[in-house]
Amino acid sequence: MELNGKIALVTGSARGIGKAIALKFAQEGARVALNDINDESLKGATREIQKVSREKIVYKKADVSKSEEVEELTQYVVEKLGVIDILVNNAAISRIISLLDTSEKLWDRIMEVNLKGAFLCCKAVIPGMIKKGGGKIINMSSQSGKRGSTWHAAYCVSKFGIIGLTQSLALELAPYKINVNAVCPGVVFTPLWEEQASNHARRRGIDKKQVKEDLVKKIPLGRLGTPEEVANLVLFLASSRSDYMTGQAVNLSGGSILY
Repeated sequence: MELNGKIALVTGSARGIGKAIALKFAQEGARVALNDINDESLKGATREIQKVSREKIVYKKADVSKSEEVEELTQYVVEKLGVIDILVNNAAISRIISLLDTSEKLWDRIMEVNLKGAFLCCKAVIPGMIKKGGGKIINMSSQSGKRGSTWHAAYCVSKFGIIGLTQSLALELAPYKINVNAVCPGVVFTPLWEEQASNHARRRGIDKKQVKEDLVKKIPLGRLGTPEEVANLVLFLASSRSDYMTGQAVNLSGGSILY
């Protein structure tokens, strides 16, 4: 039980990578708070995770881009579970769209959720971590946070920004024994990826199977990643095994990104 007695908040955890992280944390003994904007999916994920955990699992719907909702979220977690030891900023949105077709409203929304959301959640939990004598913050970036890609300008900018936030906070918070790291997944098989693959297929006039085959050809290890593999890496970064590691943006991309 690597996280026995720890209290964790995982944003964007109703499905996909976030849900896998919350499940892994629960299996490792943490008391976990799930968060998302989809209330029904959030309730279902919480029920599923509670079945495998002896610890208390809670959830709260909140939009991480809104400061008042983030404050309510973190206060709720503290009241129900205690002061947060581990924060995983996983909530994010993405749209496959050219820059010329990207409206100002859409650009702002992607920045608000992906980047501002991480900023607000960090700001809300850091004081408690300082008082507690340490903590772990894991920010979810992407291989798109290290390399630009077509039709993803806003998403790429937000994920590059996550790495900058991670590095800056790692330096600021090192004196308080708070480790801040980022994870940069490549293509991971999730419901979100399936939605994006369908959009790519429509744009290119091909079927979704061909989209997957084309992607896999570009991955040295020859397959897509899984949410569970991302969760295993996040578990390491949340545990005491990574105590001497901070300010890093760790790739998990099957060899697609080597820097």
